Amino acid sequence: MQVIRTVFREDHEMLRETARRFFERECMPHQEAWNRAGRVDRDTWRKAGREGLLCVTVPSEYGGGGGDFGHSAVILEELFKAGVSGPGFSLHSDIIAPYIVRLGTEAQKQAWLPAVCAGEAILAIAMTEPGGGSDLKAIRTTAVRDGNDYIINGSKTFISNGLNADMVIVACKTDPTAGARGVSLIMVEASREGFRRGRKLEKVGQPAADTAELFFDNVRVPVTNLLGEENKGFSYLMQELAQERLLIAAYCAAKTERLLEQTIQYVKERRAFGQTVWDFQNTKFKLADVQAQVVAMRTMVDYYIGEHLRRRLTVQEAAIAKLYTTETMWKCLDDMVQLHGGYGYMLEYPIARAFTDMRIARVAGGASEVMREIIARSL
Repeated sequence: MQVIRTVFREDHEMLRETARRFFERECMPHQEAWNRAGRVDRDTWRKAGREGLLCVTVPSEYGGGGGDFGHSAVILEELFKAGVSGPGFSLHSDIIAPYIVRLGTEAQKQAWLPAVCAGEAILAIAMTEPGGGSDLKAIRTTAVRDGNDYIINGSKTFISNGLNADMVIVACKTDPTAGARGVSLIMVEASREGFRRGRKLEKVGQPAADTAELFFDNVRVPVTNLLGEENKGFSYLMQELAQERLLIAAYCAAKTERLLEQTIQYVKERRAFGQTVWDFQNTKFKLADVQAQVVAMRTMVDYYIGEHLRRRLTVQEAAIAKLYTTETMWKCLDDMVQLHGGYGYMLEYPIARAFTDMRIARVAGGASEVMREIIARSL
């Protein structure tokens, strides 16, 4: 049984086809090279910009696509269906660029967004700190006002796009005595004196997704790099995290659908004990369970995509979507790895690569335990 999807319009589906062709042509052939390098080459970023696959929701006057979240969702779905791992396009386009669009002054938008939309300037956002994890209230990086500048000191870790980034939105304390009410968001260009990238972090999965430590040693930036109002950064982060969590839910649903297709094909071809693996009742029952979960995930995610397109998605609903899809995906993925036997442990098989790549979904954007806490507040 396949879910009939009604949430996307014709223009969404046209972009889906463009995205599918791009990932097949420009990304899949380079996956192993990216894995070895630990990052995606900048030329691919520029090509994605030329194809109109970056910043599709940014207004056209700043170089973006002028679209909506549906356009972002179909690009993300096709990326994960293709089995491509590494390009931080969605982080750049759908998580970080919206801060500039929503909070930026006209001068900031004109100065920053055209290069961002073209893939010439890559974005990162620096929230997590060593020992801090999901506790954004405990941020220790400081930004002290000095005339017309801020002087930033501190360190960040687990920063996606950290190696490639040209501009980093840094969450820092402008009022260290105010807790969450003392956090501000400040744009720091990588060319600033005192900004330093640390080591490339070696992860369990997604080797091509560059992840790094970042250090700020008396980095001086003008006060005009402040995004929004001073000391309101925590509330800005909370507002944007809902979309990030829905994006994670969307790629979990799409990836599980694709892995189910691949697993069904594998078990129908693989023979054991004189018959195919598919012929065992246990196999059919396991995959029936996965199919039921896939339909549930797809139905939920499409409903919440529709709500977000109507600007009705709540923080609690985004948490529900992320919690359910990431936890369900992980159980389904484990069952499908098992059905591959020893080959499920070989990285040449998509199921094994997904097993390492997708584990982060239960942590990124707020761990499952944080999602449960958010949901519980509304009960």
